[in-house]
Amino acid sequence: MRLVSWNVNGIRACVRKGFLDYFERVNADIFCVQETKLQAGQIDLQLEGYYQYWNYAVKKGYSGTAVFTKEEPLAVKYGVGDSEVEEEGRILTLEFPQFFLVNVYTPNAQRDLARLPFRLEWEEAMRAYLKQLDAKKPVILCGDLNVAHEEIDIRNVKSNIGNSGFTFEERGKMTKLLEEGFIDTYRHFHPEQEGAYTWWSYMNKVRERNIGWRIDYFIASERLAPSLKKAEIHSQILGSDHCPIALEIDLD
Repeated sequence: MRLVSWNVNGIRACVRKGFLDYFERVNADIFCVQETKLQAGQIDLQLEGYYQYWNYAVKKGYSGTAVFTKEEPLAVKYGVGDSEVEEEGRILTLEFPQFFLVNVYTPNAQRDLARLPFRLEWEEAMRAYLKQLDAKKPVILCGDLNVAHEEIDIRNVKSNIGNSGFTFEERGKMTKLLEEGFIDTYRHFHPEQEGAYTWWSYMNKVRERNIGWRIDYFIASERLAPSLKKAEIHSQILGSDHCPIALEIDLD
């Protein structure tokens, strides 16, 4: 089974920049997107063979998540019951026979860290939610988690310490999640790989020089470790300020 996750930073714009070519080529069993930035009826994606599930933000042109899957899920849940989270369209949970898939667009703490308290509350609620699901069956969490976990996950460490997405508080929440029964699948396969980034600023020449951050993840329940086959970063794929990431898993 191949899973793909991509923060498309506006799916309508990404479609104009080649999204469908990549989608067809990668042939994922489950394809998750974040930051769709639209409302119902604003796009008609013809994805033959896929069920489509969208969680739209109330605010126009903001946030939003979607999942395209070849297998129809047993159940779909939007948000985790928190009204603010649901209004921003940040969480989609699909239940399949062997696992839960949770597609997430984690809120940014903002440049001045004004939203850091909300972000930390979000992290606590998400960890509790993931553990609740994990008690029933294994979990695969994917999406833009808006944190570079370790120093290896960011190009310019010293100049970014304490900045949004690289605060000790945000990084600590990721550490706590991993300590409580989950795996960062990319680091599972590539523990010491440097220069492996998934997001680059739009500033001039930044992406060409690979001055980036790894803030997009596939996180899996530890007991799925024997089933994990491959984790990839498709940094050559353009169309967004993020690139797609992929996970291959064998659940037979």
